[in-house]
Amino acid sequence: MSFFKKMILTLLPVVGLFFAALPVMGANQVIDATKAGVVGDGITLNTAAIQKVIDDSSAAGGGTIDFPAGRYLIGTIQLKSNVTLRLEEQATLLGSTDVADYRNIDPFIDGSGHPLGHALIVAVDAENVGIEGKGTVDGQSPKLKATQKSYTMRPFLVRWVRCSNVTVRDVHLTNPGAWTLNFFQTKGAVIEGVTIRSRDLGMPNNDGINLDSSENIRVSNCDVISGDDALVIKSTSAARPSRDITATNCKLSTRTNGIKLGTESIGGFENISVSDCQITNTKMAGIALYAVDGGDLRNVTISNITMDGVIVPICIRLGARLKTFREGDQARPTPGKLSDVTIKNVTAKNIEMIGLLINGVPGFPVESLNLENIQLELPGGGTAEAAKVLLAEKEATYPEFDMFGKTMPAYGIYARHISGLKLQGVRITSLLSDARPATVFMDVNNVTQTDFASAATKSP
Repeated sequence: MSFFKKMILTLLPVVGLFFAALPVMGANQVIDATKAGVVGDGITLNTAAIQKVIDDSSAAGGGTIDFPAGRYLIGTIQLKSNVTLRLEEQATLLGSTDVADYRNIDPFIDGSGHPLGHALIVAVDAENVGIEGKGTVDGQSPKLKATQKSYTMRPFLVRWVRCSNVTVRDVHLTNPGAWTLNFFQTKGAVIEGVTIRSRDLGMPNNDGINLDSSENIRVSNCDVISGDDALVIKSTSAARPSRDITATNCKLSTRTNGIKLGTESIGGFENISVSDCQITNTKMAGIALYAVDGGDLRNVTISNITMDGVIVPICIRLGARLKTFREGDQARPTPGKLSDVTIKNVTAKNIEMIGLLINGVPGFPVESLNLENIQLELPGGGTAEAAKVLLAEKEATYPEFDMFGKTMPAYGIYARHISGLKLQGVRITSLLSDARPATVFMDVNNVTQTDFASAATKSP
């Protein structure tokens, strides 16, 4: 045997032991962030260190990056394919208060005409990604706002752009600069057991769970207290409807709308199911369905909803705002269709304005609307003068519960421009007698009423 052959045979076991001792980056690996140069003292900026761990892990096939208890200061970090962030209890990813630490990877214009897109945590064109654990992501938005003369750099807290197979589970999300948890053009996501706290921060657009032009999304067991819409589904992409989405067993409270489809609606909505949710202390509509930018809204079922403290329990609008949101998109020439909607098994009390406000526009009616087993307890006390109020059409106006004013000619249901309305087991109770009628129907065709009742329980 030659000398070199003997040397190779002698060194092989040593070399094997050396490589076996090296950390292996793989899809099942759990990486302790603090052993990769990440510091949880709440002072050290960890953006670059965390990004390196993410990049290296993704390049090697993926893994889970574990954050033990600590406060990890970061600017924008970008998740990559096959990487999950795990936040242990008492671990917090803390947003920087320096605007220079944020990036806008996918800019766009929101429904109010404001530029948005910056984010604290973002993934773009990634697959098999997620955030999990009992820890917290805190955007520190009040402090970030205080550093700006004009609060224009408003980062989302967590944003997924054109991703697939996303999981967000068990985390606590708070203090976003804009939307808290946003999905854009994402296919396949599970959002489970997430807690969101973004109410009363003194800033706009603090949506809770925000799904935009996405599909095959499952939301369950979430607890959302938000400054803006709590659970909202949008469609800002003309060719990409939001579809095949279910949400169940969520607690929702907000300064605006509890469950909302729209306002951005150019791409439309289809096959949406929301069930078994509790809505409390909500300052606009409990359920808001707004199709106003030319897309279709169809095959939507909302069921088993309880509300306590809303302005309007159910507000539905087919309108003609016809706005675009992405560069290159062309405005649709006419309103779309709002059809095949079922809302059933809803109870609501402590209502402030009216029970149901439903409007199409002339020539474009809401179609095939089914309302089943709806129990509403209204304040009453309306006057004969209020009963004479005529509501303007306002076809192109931004849709909201008060777009026609706050004085309604009916105390229970105002419905206009509808073709195919089914009322089954709808009961409207007024706590005080009311000089207005329970219902006002205008240009409403093909109405079926079964077991419909209205009554006042007390005199004024």
